[in-house]
Amino acid sequence: MEDQSPDHISVASAPKKSSTSSRGRQRNFSSSTCKDFLRKFVDNELLTSSLEDWFSGHSEDCNFRKPAFDVPFDLSELQNFDYALEGVTFQQLVRMPNALYASTSDVFEATAYLALEDFLHAGIKGLWETFWGPDEAMPFSVACIHSTSSKFYPAEKAINSGKLDGVCATAVLLKNLKHSQGRWDHIVVLALLRPDIGMVSGQGDQEPSPAVLGEALFFALRVLLSRSLSRSSTVLRNSDCVYLLLVDSQFGGVVKVQGDLNKLDFDLNNVYDCAAEWIKKHAKISVSSIDRVWNKLGNANWGDIGTLQVLIALFHSMIQFYGEPKYSLDELATEHTSRLQSRRSERHLVDRQANGNGLFRFQQQSHSPEIVEVQEEAAVDLKPQETLKLEIGSVVLMEDAYSQKGFQINDILTDSDPPIYTSTPVEEPTKTYLLYVGSSPSHLEPAWEDMNSWYQVQRQTKVLTLMKQRGISSRYVPLMVSSGRVVHPGPCNKPNSSGSCGHPWCSTPILVTSPVGETISNLIRNGLFGVEEALRCCHDCLSALAAAASSGIRHGDIRPENVIRVSNGSRHPYFVLIGWGHAILEDRDRPVMNLFFSSTFALQEGKLCAASDAESLIYLLYFCCGGVCPELDSVESALQWRETS
Repeated sequence: MEDQSPDHISVASAPKKSSTSSRGRQRNFSSSTCKDFLRKFVDNELLTSSLEDWFSGHSEDCNFRKPAFDVPFDLSELQNFDYALEGVTFQQLVRMPNALYASTSDVFEATAYLALEDFLHAGIKGLWETFWGPDEAMPFSVACIHSTSSKFYPAEKAINSGKLDGVCATAVLLKNLKHSQGRWDHIVVLALLRPDIGMVSGQGDQEPSPAVLGEALFFALRVLLSRSLSRSSTVLRNSDCVYLLLVDSQFGGVVKVQGDLNKLDFDLNNVYDCAAEWIKKHAKISVSSIDRVWNKLGNANWGDIGTLQVLIALFHSMIQFYGEPKYSLDELATEHTSRLQSRRSERHLVDRQANGNGLFRFQQQSHSPEIVEVQEEAAVDLKPQETLKLEIGSVVLMEDAYSQKGFQINDILTDSDPPIYTSTPVEEPTKTYLLYVGSSPSHLEPAWEDMNSWYQVQRQTKVLTLMKQRGISSRYVPLMVSSGRVVHPGPCNKPNSSGSCGHPWCSTPILVTSPVGETISNLIRNGLFGVEEALRCCHDCLSALAAAASSGIRHGDIRPENVIRVSNGSRHPYFVLIGWGHAILEDRDRPVMNLFFSSTFALQEGKLCAASDAESLIYLLYFCCGGVCPELDSVESALQWRETS
């Protein structure tokens, strides 16, 4: 072959026939070896043949059992995604044809490829505008791949040039001005249109046939190998995970393939057996159920399981190549509760006589706790401007995207404004969590919103959600357990999801986090913060800062009230850095200005540098270990003290 680029390698496919992360890891195989491997790895049927015994369970590699694949998305994840997409309009204009009514097989196939392209375009367009916003141009496109030339072009062009027979797949591509024709390493998601996908659903099976699955694994490995050769750091970071879509004219499913290519044996004399061995031993393969995507009229069932599986695969793939969205999935999903409450009010379903007040009292029994409804005459008579203050022993009822949960207030961790509570879930009395209650918009003047509360609850919810999405996992960083809104007494007639009905508790946000501990302020007050505690605190807080900084997040508000010691009865307690509401996520964010704990750079420039959090930690330890507390009344005096000390 004259062109040595992997983007021009022929793929012998049959279109008409039926994680160890690479982030921060050096590739231990050469580009030339990988290119040579790709040149020989061109026949999906040979790979499927090498996997035949594995698929059937006649192989020692699987202890003579058929491989059991996990699903890429569980039901709760799909439900949350469904809530986030409520009200979003996806518009497929080219209908998917029905084989029963097609005039000829050629016309059917041509229309099917056009419809698949339009479906994918509608999907990525709707997701982009929903999660990233409509202001920026969408950085993705859709095109078909020709099996003999590996060139990318729209299905319409393939049809007009008589090359439809050679089309083997449809791809969502990352746009690139330098390579407008498309490249294999720019493939975001690959969709295989095959006529026999729906047979799986009809036969009651949970997984595609070995032939279809083998072809999907073939294309998955080709995409991952092509990404590993890319010069783009973004593409290289995603050379360990790819999503494949399997569709026919009615049904569809998702295959997710993850694996470390460093564990692939690049034996150029035996590429298919090497690929099969990698798939069997080093790849994690997830396969969704096969469900209906299009109805008999060719319209996509956008809110059903089959289509949602495809959309969430597109969503995760878009994040891989373009980064976290502007609007998080959880943020959009929580609006479902508000819409549900508005609908209940619309239909006059909120009845005070039928437990409409939403108030519950917690009664501690000798055997098990239960929630008892408060009778109508015991309902609290609230004044118009009364804010939600929780007392020890009381129970607050929270509604999130999935259900209603009760939390009993055990203690007040900090008496700041707003306070932080320790609480116990009514249904899980052995667990304890921190509970933050925000301010309802019903009693806040538009120009005087309680920003302390907003940062502590709404902003911290966003930051902790982002940490979870970016894979930050550290025992020294708090974990968001749940978030939602207070269920208040009486009917709720909010005009919209972001408004308020006028009740002082309406739309009051709640954040629940883990673990629970005692603040450094309390430890010092009780004489329990010594040298050993200071050393452990320093180590644990630095670990928390390092974990967050690995994903571009800085704390920005380090002080004694934002560090807790967690013991849980253990002989080896540890410290957790809480209070992430003022965290710095992007350049325009600004940290809290604290004359005692802010870094020199923060006081001078009004923003953080890479060492700012560590410097603040030094001040915290200095004061907590008995350092002389100066009289600071201005930024100038604070800077002067830092210079002389």
